[in-house]
Amino acid sequence: MTATEVQPFDRSAVLPPVTREIYREGMASLAAAVNVIATDGPAGPAGFTATAVTSVTDDPPTLLVCLNRSSSAAPAVLANKVVSVNALAPGHETVSSLFGGKTPTADRFAAANWTLGKTGAPLLQDALVSFDCQVTETVEVGTHVILMCEVVDVRANDREAALVYFRRGYQAVGV
Repeated sequence: MTATEVQPFDRSAVLPPVTREIYREGMASLAAAVNVIATDGPAGPAGFTATAVTSVTDDPPTLLVCLNRSSSAAPAVLANKVVSVNALAPGHETVSSLFGGKTPTADRFAAANWTLGKTGAPLLQDALVSFDCQVTETVEVGTHVILMCEVVDVRANDREAALVYFRRGYQAVGV
């Protein structure tokens, strides 16, 4: 076999299933940036904490965000079709926890200072960076909806460290 040849996966082999518990334990070792995703519009304000955020392409500038369909924020996010992706820094742990729990929406937003982006989505004023986005496409996969978010504006701050989630706890990176 040469370096360019790839052996096909033997789909007839019986493999033990990866259980939800095994998968979640593995994901606990995958460090990820902590983000608050926020929306506002005709369906009202809403938001949630997400680590499942990544760049898709820079032309057009697009982010991928995963949203649990059972989240209290899902109806507003899907109806408003605008979001901000706010990368958090050390000191934002409380904001992350509020947006990640069952806290009423008004209390979530009251815990921080916000401005409105070009799309009307709320932007966290002291985030590492805020991406103001239009949701251009959605794909349902299992329990989640994948949002394709075209970036219409970027606001960056000069914070020195990022907040990540690793082994079920917050960690500061870049300090």
